[in-house]
Amino acid sequence: MAKHNRILLWRHGQTDWNISNRFQGHSDIPLNEIGIAQAKRAATLLAVMNPTAIISSDLGRARVTAQALADLVKLPVTIDADLRETNGGNWEGRTGEENRADDFENFVRWIDGADSPAGTIGERRTEVAARAVAAINRVLAQGDEGQLLVVTTHGGTARCVLGHLLELPQSHWGVLGGLSNASWSILQSGPRGWHLVEHNAGSVPEPIYGEESGAEPTLR
Repeated sequence: MAKHNRILLWRHGQTDWNISNRFQGHSDIPLNEIGIAQAKRAATLLAVMNPTAIISSDLGRARVTAQALADLVKLPVTIDADLRETNGGNWEGRTGEENRADDFENFVRWIDGADSPAGTIGERRTEVAARAVAAINRVLAQGDEGQLLVVTTHGGTARCVLGHLLELPQSHWGVLGGLSNASWSILQSGPRGWHLVEHNAGSVPEPIYGEESGAEPTLR
């Protein structure tokens, strides 16, 4: 039986800017106490899945989250700036309310999914997807089939990767709900490309029984 690669996109734990609804982007905001606890709890669950490699954004909130898992599974963390959050340009450090007040048309269009530069001088979603997927592919290309690659990143970046690898039209990437702090999504490779195994999960994946029989999915 062929072995399939899996990509686990893991969002960092909570920060104070998450709580105040500030656009973090490339700003290097640390985890707060709750975020540190979230990362440690999630790491205990992810450790039993036997990851084969861990890569992380270079921003501190992601690196600390990744290290919580690395300490348990004794794997190194490969740091890659291409896994950073979207550069938010003029919106960084400002709350959603402030950005709506000062740049309403651009901000709302971007929130609605337009592939325009964030904060006028920041990044487009397609640019974020291109760099982050390239970082993931560099690691997958170095190993054999059957990898479980943990990618410790950010909410916006994770959604861009998901939309790109699932081959959704960019204007539809927003149909994918966001990731809660320290939660994750899992993609698995198959004959028709990547498919979504779990989204915004906080528990170990379980098999989906009865799927091919036409039975209704069993709630977990």
